Amino acid sequence: MIDLTKEDSGLWIVTINRPDKANSLTEAMLNELADIAEAAQDARVFVLTGAGKVFSAGADLEEARAGLATSPVWERLSSAIAALPGLSIAALNGTLAGGAMGMALACDMRLSVANAKFFYPVMKLGFLPQPSDPKRMADLIGPARTKLILMGGQKILAEEALQFGLVDRIVQDGSVLDAARAIATDTLAAKPDIVAGIKSLCQS
Repeated sequence: MIDLTKEDSGLWIVTINRPDKANSLTEAMLNELADIAEAAQDARVFVLTGAGKVFSAGADLEEARAGLATSPVWERLSSAIAALPGLSIAALNGTLAGGAMGMALACDMRLSVANAKFFYPVMKLGFLPQPSDPKRMADLIGPARTKLILMGGQKILAEEALQFGLVDRIVQDGSVLDAARAIATDTLAAKPDIVAGIKSLCQS
């Protein structure tokens, strides 16, 4: 349910492929994603996307009730993505919800289709968010807007997400994955040490 494509250029494309369940994530899927991210030190560009019309609805509900909602694997995954030396892009092919937000927040940038929605109903479900998610979100959109999502339970549409800074570009025409490929071009052509150096300089 996790597809990995490695191209000779150094582009890694990771696809969540469970469209019949809105790409909801099981513990096995999350561990596989974390394994891939931890092994991606040589990836010049790391792209996360989903199959179908939803990026991910978050945790599989049955497994969430059984303990997945508070599993450390979410933090393991987002930490591995954040630590990548290459460029990481979340190519959001549709709605992003719940704990799946963490992996997108950990990426260097987020591209979105125009009809995506963004929400993180963790408080309503009786759980705390993963530890790094509120901080990463607040760094992007500020504390008040982070509380709007996490405490106010608001669903944010793509245009508003762009205004907030939660996503960096909306892809109106064509594939969001093609848009990610276009952005990746210069990074794939550059020396890895230069890429890592620029990324380091951009981080606070």
